[in-house]
Amino acid sequence: MRRDFTETVQARVRRDRRFREALRTEAIDCLLSGDVETGKSVLRDYAHATVGFEALARATRKSSKSLLRMLGPDGNPQASNLFSILKYLLAREGIRLTVTGVRS
Repeated sequence: MRRDFTETVQARVRRDRRFREALRTEAIDCLLSGDVETGKSVLRDYAHATVGFEALARATRKSSKSLLRMLGPDGNPQASNLFSILKYLLAREGIRLTVTGVRS
């Protein structure tokens, strides 16, 4: 079941720029709001669909297995690793992240 879902997400990310942007935004929003589990899962799907874990491993100087574990359900990545992953993925799309606080 997970494989079918992953393949569906990958196909949509490749053909639909808006969906890709929404997926990326959702991953970042979840991570910044403290929903790390969802953020990791969405980031994993996004990375898998856009660059793949071999390219991400080379860029972050981490093994692809380590990255997959980090972003997996039992992973507990350090903030520096998450930011390294995000930095590469955003730079690859020509995006610079800015965060603005809003009073609730």
